[in-house]
Amino acid sequence: MPITTCIFDAYGTLFDVSAAAREAAAEPGREAFAPHWPQIAFDWRMKQLNYTWLRAVTGAHADFGEVTRNALDWALEASGMDGDPELRQRLLDLYWELSAYPEVPTMLRALKEAGHNTAILSNGSPEMLEAAVNSAGVGEVLDDLLSVETVGVFKPHASVYDLVGKRFDCAPDEVLFVSSNGWDAAAATGYGFRTAWVNRAKEPMDRLPWTPGNVLDDLTTIPDLAARL
Repeated sequence: MPITTCIFDAYGTLFDVSAAAREAAAEPGREAFAPHWPQIAFDWRMKQLNYTWLRAVTGAHADFGEVTRNALDWALEASGMDGDPELRQRLLDLYWELSAYPEVPTMLRALKEAGHNTAILSNGSPEMLEAAVNSAGVGEVLDDLLSVETVGVFKPHASVYDLVGKRFDCAPDEVLFVSSNGWDAAAATGYGFRTAWVNRAKEPMDRLPWTPGNVLDDLTTIPDLAARL
């Protein structure tokens, strides 16, 4: 079957999750924060993912906004930067307005011009996704924003991937699913999607029962990949 539908993870895939801490560190008066931002950005992201997995397996779901706040609080405390509520709020505000990677608008536009369905499938809450999409200015080239809040459990639960077929009335092998998370792309492969892992950090392959169908450095070649699969 040809690819009819291209589905993207949001955070780390379309939107740069390090941007909030990096931008805050560059602001005047952030000299104390500036040396810590790379570690805080890394810890924030890792705890964010860890908390989604733990909440999924224990059935203790909370929306991604709460998970994001919890993860940031851990990261700030771990770096000894937890005594500044104004900094905390600034980081959260910036996270709700993340910038897209440079190639994203052109890539999404090319997919739409080729006749593909395009959508986000994310752990993010609808409000967070709408804010990021509006900030990046890519709403007109996305057909939908699919959030795990519809099913009340985080990825990689199969019920999350089910949302794609329900929305677009397509078979799994008509879908190209794209994620910057190797585990997400791998689980989507196991589900039956055709997949691409955007491995910007050149990380090792996760040791899971499945592997992503394609490994890319960025999103630039996604329209070509969708055309030839």
